[in-house]
Amino acid sequence: MVKGQRRMPRVYLIRHGETEWSLNGRHTGVSDIPLTENGEKIVEEMGPRVIGHGKLINPEHLRHILISPRQRAQRTAELLFGDNKPTNCKFQTEPDVGEWDYGAYEGMLSKDIKKEKPDWSIWDDGCPPGETPGETPQQMSDRVDRVIAKVRAIHEEAEKTAATPEEIDYSDVIIFSHGHFSRCFIARWCDLPLKTGYHIAADPGGLAVLGYQHMSLQEPSLLGLNWYTEDALQRR
Repeated sequence: MVKGQRRMPRVYLIRHGETEWSLNGRHTGVSDIPLTENGEKIVEEMGPRVIGHGKLINPEHLRHILISPRQRAQRTAELLFGDNKPTNCKFQTEPDVGEWDYGAYEGMLSKDIKKEKPDWSIWDDGCPPGETPGETPQQMSDRVDRVIAKVRAIHEEAEKTAATPEEIDYSDVIIFSHGHFSRCFIARWCDLPLKTGYHIAADPGGLAVLGYQHMSLQEPSLLGLNWYTEDALQRR
């Protein structure tokens, strides 16, 4: 990054670590499944590599941290920061960053759902209505858009109040969430249809970096997926 050049704010989107259900592919929405021992270890080891001065996530740049209510996301946030929890930002449990509500499909495998509905796709069909209704693609898109609007409002406010590049409130945001939510968020952040999320990977414990190109809040972009280096980000 050129000295004196304004640094654009970022969103760090982190999927929770490994669970038993993520290992076997079960749809895990509202079920409160804990991390596996291996999942906890991976997140713990990741923290020191990505958080700190000169690393991918600089704590001084963070202003807001949004966390899904589910324990697998809460625990991931706790383990990632360890004893280095930043003091200059707000930690907020945010229901809107929770996973897609699968309704009657909760805990099921896609192959089992397709035994009854061979052409079923969550991206087209969502989850079934009935006694245990899940979310439709439109409901999911609307919810993700609410989160994006909240994040962009944070970034816009920082842009308005920064008198110089040196005084800018970096206003970085971290979201601790889930697989389908992350894929939907990335698609909608880039102004793409929700269904585009089908082509995006969000690994357990994976970290995506979103932000803007050409120093403009009007050009939201995906900067990195499931890992990225600070040097590459600075070239954006």
